[in-house]
Amino acid sequence: MKRILILLAFITICLITRSQILPGFKVSGLPDEQQLVIEESPPGIRILINAPLEGFKKNDRVLLVLYALPNGNTIEQTFGKKISPGDDWHFDIQHIAAQTRFLRNVVDERTIVVAYLENSFRSWPAWVAKTPDALIKINSVVNKLSNLFTQWNPEIVLTGHSGGGRFIFSYLNQVKEIPQNISRIAFLDSSYGYEDTIHGPIINRWLKSGKGRFLCALAYNDSIVIYNGKQLVSPTGGTWYRTKMMKNYLSQEFRFKTKIADSLLWSYTPDRMISILLSGV
Repeated sequence: MKRILILLAFITICLITRSQILPGFKVSGLPDEQQLVIEESPPGIRILINAPLEGFKKNDRVLLVLYALPNGNTIEQTFGKKISPGDDWHFDIQHIAAQTRFLRNVVDERTIVVAYLENSFRSWPAWVAKTPDALIKINSVVNKLSNLFTQWNPEIVLTGHSGGGRFIFSYLNQVKEIPQNISRIAFLDSSYGYEDTIHGPIINRWLKSGKGRFLCALAYNDSIVIYNGKQLVSPTGGTWYRTKMMKNYLSQEFRFKTKIADSLLWSYTPDRMISILLSGV
């Protein structure tokens, strides 16, 4: 047994030695991942960056995914885990860590790094509403995370679930024009804050600014959901209505095709630059 333990320790040391530990990062609980936690920078925001141990050589290409957490979730809950009796149900609704590991196994042309973005209110809409200079601070978060990987010229993905969409829209409100290093924007049932006059033009200009731009929005029919005898959202305030608004606005400049499968309506441009998925039709 002692020899086996020594051998395992030797193999682990060899793997770590062959890998590239980024400045400030530490090997996580899994042998092929490293992580960095950034606390209160800016105040009220906590960030965990999860990266593989390999994929940071000179010519490697980094895909940096900024994932704004849904309302009510911590980073650990968003990570997900195998549920045990008594665990909080939030641990079983996201499983972003498992999905990231799956992507790393099937996407070999990019080094996938995920930054989990949490705030002290566990709600991006509440944090933005109650934080002075919130838009400036959100912009600084995006720039800071991008700069950490600047030597690999990272492509950035802005995404989030539920209230995480407020992080994205707040960023768009601040920058006015979407930077060229942002290659994808994805709303996972998180388009509550979308406004045609504010966000439609900036998204349209970004999509038409060059190749390699992708927009995805997924929404379920929250307009018909009843909770405690009341509608969950107003008829025009939910992600269902706002996602349809986004699609209708973009239809002025882009041609869409449509497919229906069971309760899923998929609208997409022929080049797949834009995909709009509505669940519950």
